[in-house]
Amino acid sequence: MNIKEIIVVEGKSDTVAVKRATNADTIETNGSAINEETLLRIQHAAETRGVIVFTDPDFPGRRIRAIIEERIPTVKHAFLEKKKTIAKNGKGLGIEHATDDDIRQAIQSVYTVEEQQAVEIALVDLMAARLVGHPDARKRRERLSELLHIGQVNGKGLKKRLEMFRITPEQLADTITVLDREEKQDE
Repeated sequence: MNIKEIIVVEGKSDTVAVKRATNADTIETNGSAINEETLLRIQHAAETRGVIVFTDPDFPGRRIRAIIEERIPTVKHAFLEKKKTIAKNGKGLGIEHATDDDIRQAIQSVYTVEEQQAVEIALVDLMAARLVGHPDARKRRERLSELLHIGQVNGKGLKKRLEMFRITPEQLADTITVLDREEKQDE
């Protein structure tokens, strides 16, 4: 499946299940304790690629949906019946327990086929911009993340996050110019 939208899930196990079934990009809410930074990242994802909320069919899952939908009414929703999310041992409920086919069917009813070409960011460019592998990299990544509204990310995940939000090499270069300008003003 070539899915344009970013799928919002509750946790790492859900991400593993969704990626196994669809290879889609995900944002994790880390359970029902959804914070402002995560909401901003979801809002940015909705503006750039669209969002599908795919949470567990239980109270915390419904709560997360309601919080996201109140903030971003344009989100799409994918649902699985409770019986399709019960663990094999009967002790647990969640998207991570669903079959790949059930996950694909749930998402298939709401996703948009990706038409835009994927964006490719070269790691060497990130290194040259002192965003990875440099003593100032962490500080520069934090400011870059603020400027691009992509959420805090470590050096290892920066390339993937930039590509997930479809940040073009040109947008990245423009933002790096702003970063460099700010640093010169601070000197």
